[in-house]
Amino acid sequence: MKDFVQVYTATETRAAAVALGRGATKARLAAGVQVVGPVVSFFWHQGKFGEGEEWQVVFKTTAGRYPELEAHLLEHHPWTNPEITAIPMATGSQPYLDWIRRTVEAPGESPA
Repeated sequence: MKDFVQVYTATETRAAAVALGRGATKARLAAGVQVVGPVVSFFWHQGKFGEGEEWQVVFKTTAGRYPELEAHLLEHHPWTNPEITAIPMATGSQPYLDWIRRTVEAPGESPA
């Protein structure tokens, strides 16, 4: 099942999160994206403890498309060093996983 991953990032604003999700989905780097938030975050940044609200973005894609998705996020993310992590999907319904694969591997076509 390591063929499929959920990729996570976060942004400071809903608009930035939506833009990242929309762009990656339209480019078929992700089959689907969820924007969640706001969430409360605690972190260390430049040696100082901080907290704030962020918008989490969750992308569903294949492991094979991850490098392109990561590059896309790094290019379009408003932060210079954003969190971009990928978690392998342990399992999932076969029709759903088939849909992810068809969607991200068929640029220009309309997946069923």
